[in-house]
Amino acid sequence: MMRWQRKSTMVMALSLLIAILVWSQMGMYIAHLIFGVNLKVNFFKFCISLFKENSLYYFLVITFLNSLIAYAVLISVMKIIQQYVQSRRFKIKLMSLRNINLTASIIQNFQPINQNIIVIDHKHAMAFTAGIRRPIVVLSSGLIEMLDHQELEAVIEHESFHQSHYDSAKIFLLQLISQSLWFIPITKWAYHNFKLITELLADEYAINKTGSELGLGSALLKLIKKGFNDNPTPVLVYFSDGAVNYRLQQLVDPDQAIPVRLGTTSIIISIHVLLLFMGMIILAVT
Repeated sequence: MMRWQRKSTMVMALSLLIAILVWSQMGMYIAHLIFGVNLKVNFFKFCISLFKENSLYYFLVITFLNSLIAYAVLISVMKIIQQYVQSRRFKIKLMSLRNINLTASIIQNFQPINQNIIVIDHKHAMAFTAGIRRPIVVLSSGLIEMLDHQELEAVIEHESFHQSHYDSAKIFLLQLISQSLWFIPITKWAYHNFKLITELLADEYAINKTGSELGLGSALLKLIKKGFNDNPTPVLVYFSDGAVNYRLQQLVDPDQAIPVRLGTTSIIISIHVLLLFMGMIILAVT
């Protein structure tokens, strides 16, 4: 588990570092435009200063940079509002479907570490973790009917890992970064690979807690037969997500490497963008 924890931390740290660097520069530039704050070191202001005022290139550059910043701000605000509104609606819907008796039975029989878990009346087999501040594990009655005790225990332990590590909040943050900073491809890579790594970590945790791979593997195979759904909004952490092939591979051969490499084109673009960004800041300082 340690190797995946290190990779998870590295991917999250890389994405956050890039976001803090770029977002802080954007914030400083916005403060300069709106409040007239004097900026000594700012990437966007320095880019504009390289061109003669009132020239065609000056107009094109300032239009491009302002559009880039406006897009990043608007998409971030819209995503946050959308997540908030849909999360509230989703929670209300879940509470309306809650089966109190089944929920009490699951808590009594499996004794999850965090009892913030509910069972909903739904014919489809579903298990996911939802919520940002107070994540909740949701199981469907269809899932409970389909799985035996050992399989259900593995699923609950898997989702408990996501819940205790606030994976839904982390995934939402990485999704927000990748969409607002689309011009840095490595942020999209970080988002997709973090989702994969957290699934592998949750699987390892479930195996350690249950003491066997059988329950987890059997549950995955049963859910494969039922088919998989794409993650809807609000951001959920599904037990049966698109990383199932890699998860089954790890169950069969834990020592086999999982490809979490970044494509050559994405590496080149990301490095060039970041080098340009850092170079402009250094030139502004000097």
